[in-house]
Amino acid sequence: MAITTPRPWLASYASGVPDDVDEPEGSLYDLIRGSVEQYPDNVALEFFERTMSYRELGEQIERAAEGLRLLGVQKGDPVALVLPNCPQHIVAFYAVLRLGAIVVEHNPLYTPRELRHQFEDHGARVVIAWDKVALTIQAFPSDVQVAHLVSVDVTRAMPFLTRALLRLPVSKARESRAALTTKVRGAVRWEELTSSAPIDAHIIAPTAADVALIQYTSGTTGSPKGATLTHANLLVNAAQSRAWVPDVPRGTAVVYAVLPMFHAYGLTLCLTFAMSMGARLVLFPKFDPELVLKVVKKHPATFLPAVPPIYDRLTKAAAAEGVSLQGIQIAISGAMPLSAEVVDPWEAATGGYLVEGYGLSECSPVLMANPVAPNRKAGTVGLPLPSTECRVVDPEQPSNDVAPGAEGELIVRGPQVFSGYWQKPEETEAVFVADPEGGAPWFRTGDIVSIDDEGFVRIIDRIKELIITGGFNVAPSEVEEALRSHPDVEDAAVVGLPDERTGEEVVAVVVLAEGAEFDEKSIRDFVRAGLTPYKVPRRILPADDLPRSLIGKVLRREVRNGLLNG
Repeated sequence: MAITTPRPWLASYASGVPDDVDEPEGSLYDLIRGSVEQYPDNVALEFFERTMSYRELGEQIERAAEGLRLLGVQKGDPVALVLPNCPQHIVAFYAVLRLGAIVVEHNPLYTPRELRHQFEDHGARVVIAWDKVALTIQAFPSDVQVAHLVSVDVTRAMPFLTRALLRLPVSKARESRAALTTKVRGAVRWEELTSSAPIDAHIIAPTAADVALIQYTSGTTGSPKGATLTHANLLVNAAQSRAWVPDVPRGTAVVYAVLPMFHAYGLTLCLTFAMSMGARLVLFPKFDPELVLKVVKKHPATFLPAVPPIYDRLTKAAAAEGVSLQGIQIAISGAMPLSAEVVDPWEAATGGYLVEGYGLSECSPVLMANPVAPNRKAGTVGLPLPSTECRVVDPEQPSNDVAPGAEGELIVRGPQVFSGYWQKPEETEAVFVADPEGGAPWFRTGDIVSIDDEGFVRIIDRIKELIITGGFNVAPSEVEEALRSHPDVEDAAVVGLPDERTGEEVVAVVVLAEGAEFDEKSIRDFVRAGLTPYKVPRRILPADDLPRSLIGKVLRREVRNGLLNG
């Protein structure tokens, strides 16, 4: 794609960062195969100190791909993954792609209701799931037609001694084992799937233009939608990320996967970027400072993508335990604002950089990042990545640019930007705006920004009313629907309020049904039964009425302002 708009930010790029990256050929399967061929004996994955080489990883992918083929998976079929961070997740991801099938990532902590909604949308008939979630999938009603369920026991990827300790007849071991695994009947075991012979090398691999991933996002409206990302989208975003950090060495880098890989942020920077670098990817099922510090003592991260609360907790835990963080070279923060109160202690403790970036699931997801250099600017999300264009436009007339430096809606285009939502043409059309000069269309981010004269982008507000808490999107309408289903709640408005720990906290204001008495705990427990914990309001407040527009729509912005000012 030819660049046609001015890019004043190029002058602010760090040394060694190119203006553009080449648009990729091949597929994500070629990406992992390249690392397997170039670094066969290097450690690819580490999980509770057990390691897997790139050669072993490549063999596992080939066997899993054949196992899936024997289950009937063909090119273009969606295959659902419902997995935490574990070696089986990486193998499954690339095995699906090897067949030209489409990965559909899911949060394994979702409630049955949330998972069912997504399964009804994408229609995957083959599922690879953590055994703790497999029972939920088996309980789906008959209209969700799952033909084959592959059950994954994550403890099988742990070292023998760790697994043995989990089987000790003591209460702590039983509790740990119960939290990690359970018995599932009537499913294909992961070990059966990967016991196949390697897939025939002559089976054609996918191309750059093929869809690789359906990544669910709440987008700019309430109902989750599947952003369809091609191999080219994800390959180029990995290339853009590599270009942004030219000093991260190939073949010897150490990357910590503390972000969940079912999330777009963790997926790109761990599943694709790290693997393309021939890096040692250290997998953590969840963020635990004690586990992370244990690894830091042996091999500090070269590159650590995370969110501000993780950096804050890790800095404090390291200081308390007397563990040095020196050697962690580059940390990229996203999903919520990054404050100096987090940056300064981290950089003092590590001697490296901690910079903020920005992205959306529809953009693979990384669009911008601060330079890994002294000219980074706190309070901004940095500069557009190589080969990325952006404009700031009037939200009401998105074909019209605002004056330089003025606030407006950010619109973007580049090779990492998706082409649409899965089977939702109307929703797709709504998020693109035609180019005034007849070029490729622009994607509307829904974010209000300003760009300074050096090209640094500052997020001002969001047109969309999504709440971002702990790096995850929460659609207010979904939470409001859950609240309204409570017999004592007549109406509800859900907003996000600033929170130092999570970025935003979910807060609900409810109007009670006639004669009902307010019981915050009862309402919260009711909502918790149907929603993932991070979507459940931390505070629920009663009100006599809610502000509305002339057509009766609840004005969430007024609700939010009232809470902030009241």
